[in-house]
Amino acid sequence: MSAHTRMRPHPATRGGVDIRLPWWALALPTLAFVVLLALILNPADAQAASGDPAVAHLLERLQQLISR
Repeated sequence: MSAHTRMRPHPATRGGVDIRLPWWALALPTLAFVVLLALILNPADAQAASGDPAVAHLLERLQQLISR
């Protein structure tokens, strides 16, 4: 005798991913990225801005390219 399998009335997956994130799960990483990017683009505001002149020149060129 074979055993009958029961079918679920609603399948576990509906063919797509249903993930709900809170608003801060996207806002906080975005805010952190913007703050760090602002610190990189304006190294004159940093306390320890005495670095390699080549790095400062590279960052200055990046800032000029982004501001266009």
